[in-house]
Amino acid sequence: MGCWLVVAGFSIYKRYLAKDAPLFQGSYERVSDGGDGEVTDDDHGYLQRSSSVSESSGPAAKAMLPDADERRLLAGGRLFLLALPACCDITGTTLMNVGLLFVAASIYQMTRGALVLFVGLFSVIFLRRKLYIYHWSALVIVVLGVAIVGLAGAIGSRPSAPPQHNSLIHAGLHAIRAVGSEANVMAHRPESLQTVLGVLMIAAAQIFTATQFVLEEWILENYALDPIKVVGWEGIFGFIVTVIGMIILNWTVGRTPTGRHGYFDVQGGWNEIVEHKDIAITSVLIMISIGGFNFFGLSVTRSVSATARSTIDTSRTLFIWMISLGLGWETFKWLQILGFALLVYGTFLFNDIVQPPLRACLPPRRHETLLPEEPIEHL
Repeated sequence: MGCWLVVAGFSIYKRYLAKDAPLFQGSYERVSDGGDGEVTDDDHGYLQRSSSVSESSGPAAKAMLPDADERRLLAGGRLFLLALPACCDITGTTLMNVGLLFVAASIYQMTRGALVLFVGLFSVIFLRRKLYIYHWSALVIVVLGVAIVGLAGAIGSRPSAPPQHNSLIHAGLHAIRAVGSEANVMAHRPESLQTVLGVLMIAAAQIFTATQFVLEEWILENYALDPIKVVGWEGIFGFIVTVIGMIILNWTVGRTPTGRHGYFDVQGGWNEIVEHKDIAITSVLIMISIGGFNFFGLSVTRSVSATARSTIDTSRTLFIWMISLGLGWETFKWLQILGFALLVYGTFLFNDIVQPPLRACLPPRRHETLLPEEPIEHL
């Protein structure tokens, strides 16, 4: 539903609000090579092709048409290829939300940081991408930054501070003993099994999300279709799969005595949306946010790569933290500054915004022969 709302809003904007904006229309007029200003038949054909490309282009990206490149048009039965990333998106989102019920937010954040590694690995294996040493180093730095942010949240949530020690050795020994005793106690608790289950579900969700990113990059690389249309078709397939799943789970679980007023009770969920306006408004805003997130993510995937999209996606944690601080939902911790600094640096490093500190990490340059191999004959 959110994808459809974004498509509808984009269509309204393009039809009524962007008429007088050449920047968004992609208008272009070719300058004639002749001095008389006449337009030849070749110019007519070129302008017709460029106008057809500009009519379907959007604010965030140019159109992807068979006339613009060698890619085939994604139409007919090939549109069902978009059902694959849609199913991966639904599966990954469901696993992450269910896993969040069993673990703390800090553990969820740390586990979710593994997404960039899975995307990079799948890009190398399935898309035959070439990642250099500094690319892998940037991905590791991003994961480390996310882990530090989650660790800061876990440390800050403890009710009491650890006792002070006179030396670093005593402090280290005390920390080792505390971790060992805590691990021994948690191993005999039933909550520990739920935590392990939650971590495994969140980790599996990152595999599905990475598969979604890589599939979308492969589709956009081999077939011609505007990202906004990809969002719309993925929304249609995702809506169909979701409705079918809701019907099956409602009849098998939601209508049973133990399943009433639970997660799969469709009637109970609808009643809560109707009775509480906050839930209805939040649901609509979430749908719009997800639709816009998919559109801009697909634009980045098509323009750059799926791995670059995953690094930028991970960096949104910084903006969530800043907004949470402004709203008073979170307290300031200096350790999070270190984590976010590593997160931003790793993202910039991977996307070639900053250069790696060591020249050995740079890819080898291709030396082109400036002079012909044969000797030059002077007349």
